[in-house]
Amino acid sequence: MDVLRRSFGTVIDVAAGGFAGTVGAAIEAHRLPPDDHRPWPLPREPWVMAQTWEHLLFAHWPVSKSWLESVVPASVPIDTFDGEAWLTISPFQMRHVRLRGLPAVPGLSDFHEINVRTYVTVGGKPGIWFFSLDADTRFGVQAARLWYRLPYFFATVGFEAHGERVSVATQRAHAGAPAATLSVRYAPAGDVVRARHGTLDWWLTERYCLYAHDDDGILLRAEIHHPPWPLQNADARIAANTMTDGFTGPTRGAPALVHYSRRLDVVTWRPRVVGETRRRPRMPGVA
Repeated sequence: MDVLRRSFGTVIDVAAGGFAGTVGAAIEAHRLPPDDHRPWPLPREPWVMAQTWEHLLFAHWPVSKSWLESVVPASVPIDTFDGEAWLTISPFQMRHVRLRGLPAVPGLSDFHEINVRTYVTVGGKPGIWFFSLDADTRFGVQAARLWYRLPYFFATVGFEAHGERVSVATQRAHAGAPAATLSVRYAPAGDVVRARHGTLDWWLTERYCLYAHDDDGILLRAEIHHPPWPLQNADARIAANTMTDGFTGPTRGAPALVHYSRRLDVVTWRPRVVGETRRRPRMPGVA
């Protein structure tokens, strides 16, 4: 089964990359958003996928670095800010997901997502390490698992946005996966700002790649690009949160820091091999 999954992932990667670099590049030859805010240059190869993130909440908790080191591979160093490590839970609405050169597909391109992440640096590139990504799209979950090797899980998600006041209630429904729930209401509580370089807000949000590993313990990096985050302080009321219970993560109680962002347009590149790493400890019950 692992061989079959790897084969499908390779086929998707080659086909999508080839299309994006030929037909897709010819159709969408317009310039990307400015990149002078990025900590390193844009990749030279064509981006492959576009998407829009809407009504996003960043709920941040300071956590023990030693605890993170016990659940993240040793060759993926944990980042800290002023000596403190962080973990973030982010519910949001995913819109207009599409391959370069193709339109969004009704019924497939829009869904809701809740991710749990921490912050790492590999090879001088600060990025994101995901513990889980729950989404209410079976097709998207399987595609992301095969192509980007990300720990996606199918979930039922109730997502309501009334203006900028958002209510989210999610329950994981992925076969064999540990239970996980989140119930939260949130809304912006301040003006839109761009985080200043060197601040905690900037450190937590302005990251331009993600990391994952495949079934053979090969570390992958996928580059992303977008304008600087339009952030607002936010008010978040969490009624239930067991998103990290499957790996005993310490996110009980109110988050220490909360941000809201109304919308961000994003492009991503194909995942590329960084190097070998020890296997990430599996969440209990996950095959």
